Amino acid sequence: MGNIRLSNVSKTFGTQEVIRDLNLNIEDGEFVVFVGPSGCGKSTLLRLIAGLEDVSDGRIEINGADVTDLAPARRGLSMVFQSYALYPHMSVRSNIAFPLRMAGLDKAAIDRKVAEAARVLNLTDYLTRKPRQLSGGQRQRVAIGRAIVREPTAFLFDEPLSNLDAALRVNMRLEISELHQQLGTTMIYVTHDQIEAMTMADKIVVLNKGVVEQVGSPMELYRTPANLFVAGFIGSPRMNFINGNEAAKVGASVIGVRPEHMTMSPDDGRWCGEVGVAEHLGSDTFLHVKVDGIGQITARAPGEIDLRHGEKIFLSPEPGKMHLFGQNGEIVSASGAVS
Repeated sequence: MGNIRLSNVSKTFGTQEVIRDLNLNIEDGEFVVFVGPSGCGKSTLLRLIAGLEDVSDGRIEINGADVTDLAPARRGLSMVFQSYALYPHMSVRSNIAFPLRMAGLDKAAIDRKVAEAARVLNLTDYLTRKPRQLSGGQRQRVAIGRAIVREPTAFLFDEPLSNLDAALRVNMRLEISELHQQLGTTMIYVTHDQIEAMTMADKIVVLNKGVVEQVGSPMELYRTPANLFVAGFIGSPRMNFINGNEAAKVGASVIGVRPEHMTMSPDDGRWCGEVGVAEHLGSDTFLHVKVDGIGQITARAPGEIDLRHGEKIFLSPEPGKMHLFGQNGEIVSASGAVS
C-alpha cells in the first residue's frame, strides 16, 4: 500500500513560509503531479514527504503511520532526482544493485531483482556498460531502476526529465506512465511543465506560493479551474483573459476563453482584430490577433489556414465555452454555463 496523508503541514526557512497549512491525501496507486511555477514550493513539499526536510508544523502519515519525525531511510520511499546521481565507475548492473548491496541482500536475490528491473526498463542489453556509454534517457532509466529494486511504498520524482532534450522528454513521459501502469505503485512527480502534468497524472496538485490552489484530475482542472491562476497555468497555449467593458457586460471582472474555443470568420463575429504572428505547428496554427480595446487574443486554427500578417479577422467564443472570474480571481461560472 502507498497511501500518503499530509495534515496541516507547514515549512518555514527563517521568516519565510514556503509551505502554508497544507492538507492533501494521496491514495494508494495514484500518479500525483505537483505542478506550479518556480519557487511555488513543489520540490520542498516532495522533500518533506521524503524526510529530506523537517516539517515546521503538521503531520505526515504513510499507510496510517506517523512518519513526521522518521528518517528518510525508514519511510519506505524511493526518490529519483533531476540529476541521475549515478556512480561513473560502476556498470549499469552495479548502479542498479547498489541499494540492495547496502541493505545486505544475498547475491541471488540481488541478481533476480536487477534482472527484473532491467527487463521492465529495457536495460537488459546495457547492464555491462558504464554511465558515460549511455544516452541521457538511458541514464535516467538506470536511476529509475535503482529506485525500482527497493520495491518502495511510493516513488518520488523531482523534475526527472528537465535535463533531457524535447524528444527524449516525450519518450520518457511515456515510459514512466507505462511503468506506473505495470507496477501500480504510488508515484508523486514534481514538474513546472503543465504538459507533463496533464499527460501523466491521475491527479494534479497546483501550487502557488506554498498554497494549494486546486486539486483534481487533468480534465477537471482544464474544464473547471478554481481561479485565474489555475486557468492561466493549465492549458497550452494559455487561456485568453479579457477584462474591461467586455467582462462587465456579462457581470464579471475577467472573461476567460481558451484558444481552442475560438471560432473565426472573415466577415462576422464578436471581436474584430488584425492577425499578428501566426505560429504554424503542422496540424494546428496559433493565431495571435490584435483586437482594439482588448489586446491580444490567441486562437487555434487548422494547420493549413492561409492568413497573413495584418489581415482582418473576426473571433467569437464557442457557445458555452466562456469562464467568468470575479474581482478576487475566483471562478464565478465555468465553461458550459455561459454563452
